[in-house]
Amino acid sequence: MSLFKARDWWSAALGEGEEFDQGCLCVGDVDNSGSGHDKVVVGSYMGMLRIFSPHASKSSEGGPVEAQLLEVQLQNAVIQVEVGKFVSCSELLHLAVLHPRKLSVYSVSGTAGNVEHGDQYQLKLVYEHNLQRTACNMTYGTFGGVAGHHSLCIQSMDGMLMFFEQDSYSFGRFLPGFLLPGPLVYNPRTDTFLTVSSARQLESYKYETLAVATEAESRQDPDLPSKTGGKRLTPDWTFVLGEQALDLSVPSFSHSSASIFVLGERNLYCFRDNGQIRFMKKLEFNPSCFLPYASVTDGTTNLLLGNHTNMLLVYQDVTLKWAAQLSFVPVAVRVASFPELKGAVVSLSSDGHLLCSYMGTDPSFFTTPKVDAREADYEQVDAEMKKLQRFIREASRTQDILPKTDAEEDLSVTVSVSSSMDSPSQALIQDMDGLPVPSVTVQVKLKAASVVQSFKMTVSVQPPLAVSQDQFILEPMAVGSSTVVEFSAFLNGLYPPADLTGDVTVSYSSPTELNPKGVPRVLQSRFGLPLALVCVPSSPAKTTKFKITVDTNQPPVDLGSVFKEFSAKSEDKDGNTVAFQFLSGAKVTVLASKTSQRYRIQSDAFEDMWLVVKELVLRSDQHFAKAGVKDFKKSFSGPPPLQDYFLSVDHHFQLRVSAQQYQDLLSERALQFRAIQRRLLTRFKDKTPAPLQNLDTLMDATYSQVMALAEAAEENRAQLEEAFVRLRSATHLLVLLLSLWQGLTPDQTAILEATLLPLLQDTPQLGWEESCDAAVSHLLRTCLSRSPRDQATSLAQAGGPVLGLPRDTARLKKHIALLCDRIGKGGRLTLASEANVPVPAQVQNLAAPGGVEPIAEVSGDGEETEFPQEATKFTKKKQPSKKVKRDKEKKETSSEAAMKEESGDAAEPPKEAKKEKSKEKKESKKDSGKDEAKKESKKESSSSKEKKEASSKEKKEKDKDKESGDKKVSRKSSVKVKEKKKEPEAAEG
Repeated sequence: MSLFKARDWWSAALGEGEEFDQGCLCVGDVDNSGSGHDKVVVGSYMGMLRIFSPHASKSSEGGPVEAQLLEVQLQNAVIQVEVGKFVSCSELLHLAVLHPRKLSVYSVSGTAGNVEHGDQYQLKLVYEHNLQRTACNMTYGTFGGVAGHHSLCIQSMDGMLMFFEQDSYSFGRFLPGFLLPGPLVYNPRTDTFLTVSSARQLESYKYETLAVATEAESRQDPDLPSKTGGKRLTPDWTFVLGEQALDLSVPSFSHSSASIFVLGERNLYCFRDNGQIRFMKKLEFNPSCFLPYASVTDGTTNLLLGNHTNMLLVYQDVTLKWAAQLSFVPVAVRVASFPELKGAVVSLSSDGHLLCSYMGTDPSFFTTPKVDAREADYEQVDAEMKKLQRFIREASRTQDILPKTDAEEDLSVTVSVSSSMDSPSQALIQDMDGLPVPSVTVQVKLKAASVVQSFKMTVSVQPPLAVSQDQFILEPMAVGSSTVVEFSAFLNGLYPPADLTGDVTVSYSSPTELNPKGVPRVLQSRFGLPLALVCVPSSPAKTTKFKITVDTNQPPVDLGSVFKEFSAKSEDKDGNTVAFQFLSGAKVTVLASKTSQRYRIQSDAFEDMWLVVKELVLRSDQHFAKAGVKDFKKSFSGPPPLQDYFLSVDHHFQLRVSAQQYQDLLSERALQFRAIQRRLLTRFKDKTPAPLQNLDTLMDATYSQVMALAEAAEENRAQLEEAFVRLRSATHLLVLLLSLWQGLTPDQTAILEATLLPLLQDTPQLGWEESCDAAVSHLLRTCLSRSPRDQATSLAQAGGPVLGLPRDTARLKKHIALLCDRIGKGGRLTLASEANVPVPAQVQNLAAPGGVEPIAEVSGDGEETEFPQEATKFTKKKQPSKKVKRDKEKKETSSEAAMKEESGDAAEPPKEAKKEKSKEKKESKKDSGKDEAKKESKKESSSSKEKKEASSKEKKEKDKDKESGDKKVSRKSSVKVKEKKKEPEAAEG
């Protein structure tokens, strides 16, 4: 906001409900009084024409009324008004009024009154021209250098320039390449017309060129060649602006400051008369109007510039000299001289607020009162100091980045999902594979604790889910008021979603004393949709491709009671089997073991099992929590089904490669199509017609190929979206199985999920494969690396390769397999390890180029490259002895046979004795403890010998390593290989 305001000198409100624009204001001595004082002429789109002679009124009553000289209701809307010498054989000024289909020239005369009513003014029509085309704007000047009177040029809405010399029509010309009209101005110094075309370029046309060009009325289409003679109309010069112009102005104060000013949407341009740019000013606001006027400094020009923030700025060329605040957005501004004030700024708003103002400030006579000296109350100051110190201590304790929210929010958002499906369904697709598509109602209740305004609510769900309405604009709410918004959610695609959750985002503003408009705030609430929205109950399937087994430490629950809404069609009365048929996917069957504490989930699609496994785990936790069981645990015996998961990865990658290929082919065919078009155009323009040589046939064939490729690319894009959603489902399932397999904490599971799902959607610039590979590689270098030296090496590395579409997925799959392997061996997923790793002295120099070793990747033959056993310091789980491993394998095979027999309705196998197992476990623990103690003692002795041998060898090779750096690397690697070979021998011995 400006420090200074425009000082009001005289103002008036023009009518009610009238509209005004840029050309509706002009100033001049329209009544030819001879005093040199200006009058203000205002026309409106409603056809009202008003003339004012502003003057400062001592009394507040009747100011605008006394200043109004004339008010006339015309039959048509007033587009533009101008004052000039428009009548032949007369040196007097007349008023030109432009209507949509008419140009009228009036004379304004005043008669001195003999009574108290004052002077009387009359408006007389001198002549008028009926226009054949709808007018847009006009300009006037001494066209062709004829002095003494002004001619008029009108631009029509279809790009025709119509020239009038007083009361006669001269000629008309079409502008080349015209699409939409722009501002038009006449430059008397060069006798040219300036306009900004739809190509967003400034164009200059000489009057002489327009006069000898092709006659406009003699042809229907301006793009066709002329048959009546005349030259083709071409601009004298052009300049590309790159934006649409709001106004043009050619001031003629002095030849030293001869310039052409163009006001764009974001920039202000100044050109010389030959089209060379003098300067350009980038504006930080949206301008509304401008006016150049004479400057005191020679060689410069002052500008009045109005913008949409109610500001009136004064520039001297590109330097801001003054800024004043207005009470409205000006659409037109002029400078006028009145009897009591010279250089007044006349501004007009779009709703008819006419203001005459001046720049300046009023002196302030306010003086600060003296403050009586009072003695300080030290006890009160001490208590206030302690209070402030307590606030500082509390603020310094919390290190949160985000500010703490208030105890009571301005708005509370409660989202509830209906327990029953809608009847009738609101889904856009009513039927999928013969199954009806249901919808469910979601209710959002908003309750305001304070005044809330600028209300907007947005609903977002994961594709292919959709909602009946995703955006809501709500009315402002008072204190204690509440409102309820309802919408329906449903499946809108031929594949199951990866997530059944949705988000409700509410943005609003809460007004305060300091900010009445309100402080913007955002609230977000998450809701979950029921599983019955995407699948229906079905009969169980006995033969499937993919199977997952989940172990628990509690007896299996009754699946019919856990999945009540899906047990209606189940043939199993014992509640051991429940089946789900996805509306647009495969069938998923859940089996509960009768003999062991296991559940088996099986389906013909690996990714379709994700929602069912997630729902099974969630409902089992809720079931045992209600039953009061606190030590309920779930596990997955492993290994993770990576090969099944990699099928989804490969499918998604192939579709990305296909999309890139379609893009390349489309670019080639489009380039070929444009080349054929250019050749055909050259043949058609040639005066001597030549044979086409089957170019038209080639063009038709290329067009067909372009359309076929575009349709195939669009189909591939839809398949890629579906493949990414299925890949997300498979990744969610893999993360869940890994967390059950190793018992990961929620924080570790979140890190793993962020690593394997770094993107919520694919983009052509960045895809899932390269993002996931970068994230997994980072974990393998840091918290899952084999030694602290590797972690320090990764910290020393700076930058990395630019992410792009890889050639294949072999490297990504090897890294994911290595990630699962290291997690299975006891690796800890944490983000704090990077900061806690000490950097050894010999690693500090690795930040130099060429000094960083690559991460441990899988070699080309599929075998993992090993590291020295000495450096393995990450926490490992205690490895069981051989005997326990054999017993575990027997147990797994027996359980597999039991599950297969149960799925085929076979008899139950006999139970094993628990006492024998416990005895075997105790004996195996004792044996393994003794063996490990012996191995550790032998490892220490062998490692000390190997260190001595390695150090002696390295001392001998130091001199040779200085000559060639390549030999140094090869010899160091040979020492490591020898150490690897000796370590297993020492362990076995």
